[in-house]
Amino acid sequence: MKFSIFLSLLTASAIAADKPARNETTVVLDATGVKNLGVETVAAEEAAFERTVFVLGEIEHTCESHAVLSSRVAGRIVEVFQHKGDFVKKGELLARVESRQPGDPPPVIELTAPADGLIVESEAHLGAPVEPDQELMEILDLSTVWVNAKVPQHQAALLAEGLTAKVRVPASGEEVREAKYLRLGVGADAAKGSVDALFELPNPGNRLRPGMRAELSLVASKRDGVLSVPRESLQGDRSGRFVFIKDYELENTFVRTPVTVGEISGDRVEIVGGLFPGDEVVTRGAYALSFAGKGSTSLKEALDAAHGHPHNEDGTEMTKEQIAASGEAGVHDHDHEAASNGPLTLFLAIACGVLFVLLLASPFIFRARAKA
Repeated sequence: MKFSIFLSLLTASAIAADKPARNETTVVLDATGVKNLGVETVAAEEAAFERTVFVLGEIEHTCESHAVLSSRVAGRIVEVFQHKGDFVKKGELLARVESRQPGDPPPVIELTAPADGLIVESEAHLGAPVEPDQELMEILDLSTVWVNAKVPQHQAALLAEGLTAKVRVPASGEEVREAKYLRLGVGADAAKGSVDALFELPNPGNRLRPGMRAELSLVASKRDGVLSVPRESLQGDRSGRFVFIKDYELENTFVRTPVTVGEISGDRVEIVGGLFPGDEVVTRGAYALSFAGKGSTSLKEALDAAHGHPHNEDGTEMTKEQIAASGEAGVHDHDHEAASNGPLTLFLAIACGVLFVLLLASPFIFRARAKA
C-alpha cells in the first residue's frame, strides 16, 4: 500500500512538473480582437449523447402525391389560369377547352385541379390542341416528402421500425428536421455498397423540392449524462486534441486546454477528460484562436491590471526581490513570497516530504511484518 502511494505521488509530481507555464497556454485579447475573431462560447454540459451515422440522400415526392390533369374530350385550349410553378387547390379552375363537337358557339369544358399541389409540368398552352389521352399538367402534393437515403450496407442493420433521422437540406439553409424511417427502397447499389432507405419528412411551407440533396444523421444509440461540446470547439489532430475555454478571472482571455475525446457524432463530441461541466468552451472562433499566438495583450499586463500588483511573464506573482530588481512599482504590504513560488512548488515540497518520511519508516515496517 505504501509503495502504491509512493508511485501515485511520483506520477502526480511528474505530471505537475510537465504542465506548461500559464503564459504558454493563454491567449489574451482585447474587446476588438474578440469581436474580429467572432469568438462565441457555450457551457460544456452533461446531457443525452446520440451516436449517429452520417449518410447522403435525395428528396423525392411520395407515391400518393402525384396527380395529372387531362381532358375527357378533344378540342383546343382557349383559356389558361395557372402555369408551371404555381400552387393550386383541389377543384380550382385551371383551364378551359373548346370542344370539337359542332355548336354555335362550340361547347366549352372547364378543367379543375384534381388535387392540391405544385404544378411541376404543363403542356396547357393557349390554342394548343387537346386529346383525351394527353397529360396537360402534372401536380405534386409536397406537404410531405420522402428522403431516399443511401445507407452503407454494413450499417443497414440500424434500419428498424422507430428509427429517426436528423435531416439537413443544404438548399433550404441550416434548419435541421426530423424524419421517420418507413421502409427499405426497391434497390441496392452493389458497386457503391449501399441500400436505399425511405424516410418520411414533413414539408411545411413546401420549401423542399424533389431532387434536392439531403444530409442525414441516423441515430444509432443514445446515452444520458455524457459531457460533450460542439464539434467545432475541438481543435488539433488525433495525437493532441484541445479546446479553448474562457478564463475564470480575466476578461477576453482564453486558455488552451488538452482534452481526452470519446465518441464523435454529428455536431457533438464526447469529452472524457480535461473539462468540467460548466466550463465556457469556445465554439465559433476556436480555429482562429489556434493561430492567434499569445494574443494582442500579454498575460503579465492582464494580471497586473486585474490584481493591482506586478507579475512575471509566466503569470506567477513577483517576489519583493524581483520587484526591487525590476524597478516596478506596486509593492504591497502583504507577503506573496510563498505564493509566488506557485502551487507546483508547494505540491512538490509536500510530496518530497511525505516520500522522505515513508523512506525513513520503511525499515521498521518491514521488521514489524517479519516478526509477525
